[in-house]
Amino acid sequence: MKLDRVIPFAHQLLGKAVSNGEIAIDATMGNGHDTVFLATLVGDNGKVFSFDIQKDALHATQEKLTSQKLQDIVSLHLCGHEHIMEIVPSTYHGKVSGAIFNLGYLPGGDKSIVTKAETTIAAIEQLLQILSKEGVIVLVIYHGHPEGAIERDKLIAYVENIDQQKAHVLRYQFINGINNPPFIIAIEKR
Repeated sequence: MKLDRVIPFAHQLLGKAVSNGEIAIDATMGNGHDTVFLATLVGDNGKVFSFDIQKDALHATQEKLTSQKLQDIVSLHLCGHEHIMEIVPSTYHGKVSGAIFNLGYLPGGDKSIVTKAETTIAAIEQLLQILSKEGVIVLVIYHGHPEGAIERDKLIAYVENIDQQKAHVLRYQFINGINNPPFIIAIEKR
């Protein structure tokens, strides 16, 4: 297949936005894959802030970071992504070059604990304040469960109304897939 699948495309977008020495955010650390990816992008001189409300996510991410000797680059936070502005020091505001969300529930975890549009939108609004120019937010939207469909609809309504003078918004989706395949919404700050 020549077309990028969703996660490789998400990482391609982040790879264009985030460079060595920069600041990045994993808004939903989950099992730690994106946190590790971001840590490799920012390198020893950068910083990654990762958020999740589940201890299992934090522990899985800690293990991955430690095994790859990346733990000093990352700051893990056991709280929701709607607290980004409280956690990321003001000295980094305006310097965050990339952020990613994998929405839905923790793979292999409790499927009753899901992301919600209200907190995701609050986090996006905060990120738009602290992103650098041309900073990118990538939302990977898993909508094959009832709460995911609700979140998808609210997020689409929200991002469609972001002022185009403030940001570009892209949707990347395979439209003929079965079982509601995930898709990406990417937001680039102008």
